Amino acid sequence: MTFLDRLAQIVGPSNLLTGPDCAPYSRDWMGEYAWAPLAVVRPANTAEVAAVVKLAAAEGVAVVPSAGRTGITGAAVAEGQLVLSVERMNRIRALKREARLAVVEAGVILTQLHEAAEAEGLYFPLWFGARGSAMIGGVLSTNAGGSNVLRYGSTRALCLGLEVVLADGRVMNLMSELHKDNTGYDLKQLFIGAEGTLGIITAAVMKLVPAPRAHATAVLAVPDLAAALSLLNRLQEATGGLVEAFEFMPRGYHERLRVARPDLGLPFPEIHDVTILVELGATAPRDAEPGPDGAVPLAALLEEVLGTMFEEGLVIDAVIAQTEAQRRAIWARREAAAEIMVGVAHTVDTDISVPLDRVAEFLDRALASLARLDPGATTITVAHLGDGNLHYSVVPASGGTDLKARLMEDVEGIVADLGGSFSAEHGIGISKKGSMARRKDPVALDVMRAVKAALDPQGILNPGKVIPDRS
Repeated sequence: MTFLDRLAQIVGPSNLLTGPDCAPYSRDWMGEYAWAPLAVVRPANTAEVAAVVKLAAAEGVAVVPSAGRTGITGAAVAEGQLVLSVERMNRIRALKREARLAVVEAGVILTQLHEAAEAEGLYFPLWFGARGSAMIGGVLSTNAGGSNVLRYGSTRALCLGLEVVLADGRVMNLMSELHKDNTGYDLKQLFIGAEGTLGIITAAVMKLVPAPRAHATAVLAVPDLAAALSLLNRLQEATGGLVEAFEFMPRGYHERLRVARPDLGLPFPEIHDVTILVELGATAPRDAEPGPDGAVPLAALLEEVLGTMFEEGLVIDAVIAQTEAQRRAIWARREAAAEIMVGVAHTVDTDISVPLDRVAEFLDRALASLARLDPGATTITVAHLGDGNLHYSVVPASGGTDLKARLMEDVEGIVADLGGSFSAEHGIGISKKGSMARRKDPVALDVMRAVKAALDPQGILNPGKVIPDRS
């Protein structure tokens, strides 16, 4: 029997795809990467994943895990390799209302978990535009962020336990439901953010939180980022930390939005240099239940803070959502960020983070440097300003890979000077391996290589990703 015949025995012939049937698994959704996999295998459970990986290890065949296929760093490229899709592993094994956790398989789509939690009056607070396709295995493997990191943390902070298939096919059960467990190394943290290079995540225990009873959502024009940071701090103090999202959409973003998605409209008749989306969320009845006058206390508090800042000249204009439809319209403009970049040729995309009080300095320095390197270039930036994460994209006026490399290295240098990171929430994949080689501490890289060699001595799990080759 051939290798493919034995795979078909494990998962069933209909769940082994070859040839043209592999097309949906042969490219990334942004159109940056394309490849021809050996085959695509679609196991239904952890036992089948373990059997597939054990067989692949015996045959020396590389295995590339695949989840919702919404990544943008080339982490799922699998030229001539076996793609292992977790899409059939889509059960919510348990949802424990009183313990506020969910036991889920790697193929559970975020929206599926959102809806299941909502039915129990709870909320899974990982929220971003691709939630309708992104899967738990993928968001754990990239340590995804999103709009609510400010309040709830990234995926890593929301995970209590993991189930992982190792490179030799053994299953490691780390499915703890505990908030405290000091029994040696916290091994689950090795696999979160490892992009499938150390093991294949098959299930997880994820935290849930009380569902907000009310939201107060607004889009604001402010004079500058210093005023925005002041607003964030005042809102956090006034609400006791109820700010769930604080998003920055500058002039260039709205100019691109107006062209790419005119149906979404713009928040103000005039495009401002600094526009902020802010959302508060309250679970306490005292903050969420309307008073005798019909006003929701949370919304009234937001209006009060904004009113004070209007008087001080720190807010120029504001639109506060009065209905759920208006709230969704505000969010639609923000969540179109990835979509409006599709079709913009030769873009240099970055996913960086810097300390909150140095965001403005980063932009000032980056734009000044860009004016020297490529005077006709334009930028499209959007940011999770509350946690210092910027998606700073450059559309060069001049062509050539040399210029793109110089632009990327220039951004990296500014970020390093400011004590930041060149990768905040999208992972490394292939596209940031050069940055890893240039900017990651060499000793840290050696430790990563040692961990990889210990857990995957044959190098069959998602090879060529995350860790740069030795120079």
